[in-house]
Amino acid sequence: MDPIVRIAQLEIDPDQIDEFKALLADEIVTSVEREPGVLFLYAVSVKGTPSAVRVFESYADPLAYQAHLTTPHFLKCKTQTADMVRSLRLIETEPIALAARSGQHSN
Repeated sequence: MDPIVRIAQLEIDPDQIDEFKALLADEIVTSVEREPGVLFLYAVSVKGTPSAVRVFESYADPLAYQAHLTTPHFLKCKTQTADMVRSLRLIETEPIALAARSGQHSN
């Protein structure tokens, strides 16, 4: 099976962006550390617009993605940030080429 790669476009309440970023960062680190099916999770904001958050996510296969959605850390983050998210759009993609250096990340 091919990996799943998605882009999540989120618009966050600007008054809650710092709390949102902290909760999201914790969820991302936990997911990558604990879930072997999570290939990568990268969260960024649009330059100059911190409330426009984009998450690039990849999972080994559909089963890994479904498993991710049921983890306690994902559900906790989803619940804690529910009132912070003004909109969420998930974009499905078809991977062309995926490559990354191992161990490269920044907070």
